[in-house]
Amino acid sequence: MAGFSDRATALVDIPVVPHPAVMVLIDLGEGVVVDDGTGQQLRDSVVVGLAPIGVRGQGGRTFECLQLRLSPLVAHTVLGGSSELGGTVVALDDLWGRDAVRTQDQLRGAGSWEDRFAIVETALARRHDAGRAVDPEIAFAWEKMVTSRGRIRVERLAADAGWSRKRLWSRFGSQIGLTPKRAARLIRFDGAAHRLAAGHSAAAVAAESGYADQSHFHRDVMDFAGTTPSAVAIAPFLAVDDVAWSARKHTSGI
Repeated sequence: MAGFSDRATALVDIPVVPHPAVMVLIDLGEGVVVDDGTGQQLRDSVVVGLAPIGVRGQGGRTFECLQLRLSPLVAHTVLGGSSELGGTVVALDDLWGRDAVRTQDQLRGAGSWEDRFAIVETALARRHDAGRAVDPEIAFAWEKMVTSRGRIRVERLAADAGWSRKRLWSRFGSQIGLTPKRAARLIRFDGAAHRLAAGHSAAAVAAESGYADQSHFHRDVMDFAGTTPSAVAIAPFLAVDDVAWSARKHTSGI
């Protein structure tokens, strides 16, 4: 999780670059709005599922928020959602009910970022203990996708998990929210997007990430991000990743 606060000279409008995690955004002030890509705007506590298209985070000249990125394996358990978390944006209270309001009120009343992180950890632990875990075979398949950086065939995953391709496809979609093939593509895209943000050329990234050619890579970027590789390379959403999502457990005051 990471905390963000800023006093900007202009209104904030940041396109969200899809990544292989479920994002929870909790507004700690009164200025953060999430546009779900269809024109609908949500405030307060918002859950951005896997690989939505066109989502934007917007804020006023002063804003403060806490952001979590949850593995879909954890998100399934602590959020109580599954297929509805694939490519969608929903209010947290649609999933947590009054617990979402109580948690947000506690966060707004906390005196420091460390206190806020502790409040969220407690809430997540409580929901995790009461929630339902994904099937072990689904967890196995996801971890194999992550370690292979999305470069693994679904048929092999099914065989390694001891399931048929049809069963893996069905159970994975119902618990993670994406098909196994699209989930693997998302993981590969995420690695490629970060290489672009690190300054590598699109041609080099395409080759390093296992795309058939540069046009194949370009199509994948357009499919997930709705824009070109050159635009992804300078996306503000990726620019803070090395700081906000470092190896440290928490980061505050970005």
